[in-house]
Amino acid sequence: MAYSNWTLEEAQKTFQLEIVESTGLFSNIAGVVPSAHLTTTLERNVALAAAINTEKAKSEMIVADVLIELRENFDRRISLFSGVDFNVDDEKGLNGVCDFLVSLSPMQAFLEAPVIILVEAKKDDLTSSFGQCVAEIVAAQRFNAEKGNDISTVYGVLTSGTIWQFLKLAGQHLYLDRTDYTIGQSDRILGILTSMVEQKV
Repeated sequence: MAYSNWTLEEAQKTFQLEIVESTGLFSNIAGVVPSAHLTTTLERNVALAAAINTEKAKSEMIVADVLIELRENFDRRISLFSGVDFNVDDEKGLNGVCDFLVSLSPMQAFLEAPVIILVEAKKDDLTSSFGQCVAEIVAAQRFNAEKGNDISTVYGVLTSGTIWQFLKLAGQHLYLDRTDYTIGQSDRILGILTSMVEQKV
């Protein structure tokens, strides 16, 4: 079973996760002012991507630019991967393609642990995609442990490009934040992503 086939209920039972649902889990995180370049890019791209209304368009025209900005803000000390195979455990169904992965390693030639953020770009219904994102962050947690980088928390992001939701996995505790952040709050989105890289949430 590939990542895209998981439901939240199946992931919770299979991986014995304790789910904590909340709102405002990341609400105290300070924003990061987007660069003039990102601001201009989003002004140009968001309406067009919404009009095209495909996952590919929103992924390429919105999500990628936000994540590239994140990488630049860390002086390229983190790596960013898009559309890569992330096959961790085929027997457990932890395999498939991830839209975006962020690693704390600056190595861009190949994926190196620790993987800390997995981003899934979806067309509209984010809630139905929680299972896929959870399976991916469980896989990241195991990937990190196998590579000897047993960091405390792995984060997940679900986004339609215009709407962003965040979750985190710490041990067996899965935290789902039901707060929606819009791309108009790009400073808040960048702030949350930055805090994930710095492991401050």
